[in-house]
Amino acid sequence: MMRRGLAALMACVAMAATANAQSDLVRRGDYLVNGILICGNCHTPRGPAGEIMDPAGEIMHKAFSGGQSFDEPSFRVTAPNITQDKETGIGNYTDAELKRMLRRGIKRNGVPVAVMPSGFYEIMTDRDLDAVIAYLRTIKPNRNAVPHPIYRMAQEHPIPPGGETPYTEAMLSDKLKRGFYLATIALCMECHTPIGPQGREFASKLGAGGSEFEGPWGVSVSRNITNSKTRGIGGWTDDEIKRAITQGVSKDGSMLKPPMSFRYYANVSATDLDAIVAYLRTVPPKE
Repeated sequence: MMRRGLAALMACVAMAATANAQSDLVRRGDYLVNGILICGNCHTPRGPAGEIMDPAGEIMHKAFSGGQSFDEPSFRVTAPNITQDKETGIGNYTDAELKRMLRRGIKRNGVPVAVMPSGFYEIMTDRDLDAVIAYLRTIKPNRNAVPHPIYRMAQEHPIPPGGETPYTEAMLSDKLKRGFYLATIALCMECHTPIGPQGREFASKLGAGGSEFEGPWGVSVSRNITNSKTRGIGGWTDDEIKRAITQGVSKDGSMLKPPMSFRYYANVSATDLDAIVAYLRTVPPKE
């Protein structure tokens, strides 16, 4: 009887530990998805001022059910439904299929994704990837079919320099490495590095800005975030950089336009924000 009681107690302890570990993953996934990864920036319907809100100021029930459309020379794509709906969302995806889509940019049918910069997620730690999927599994199904993508040419999978392989948890203890990791999965250089004939000009114009983004807000142009004191953010204080990231207010007090995702970046912890700014200080100036 004592052995049975001990076995039952050990089983309960193991189950509690598993539940706690899973809840920790979900909390981490919530922090990533609704913060640094800015998933809702594309996958939630948008109006001129950002995500469509209800009168109480909350995102409408269509969150993550698909939203922004992109019509480019190489594709026409609407950001898909990433709720747990089995027919129009990702409810039928296995965890392994979701991981491959996030990190490698390949959907379950073998077709490459467009727009989603999966190359920037190659760097993600295994734990963070698991956390994102654990959180996505908690999003209630929302039936919403979006138009099928149209690909006019082969899709690329650009990876920023230094982001070719997954980071380990130990690497994140170094402030500069953590800042680079966070800035990468936050897609800073995806928007702020111009596109040339051969793709993103990471080697010569990393962070130099100049990309145009057209949407319900009109047209916005990504600014130079290198350490140039005249063209970039080299003359900004740390607090001014943090304010721009989390509040969308530029050094001169003007408001930044979407798709700058300051509403999501406002959820980034002070420690992570410090690490991001520390990394940005290392980006060589480009004029």
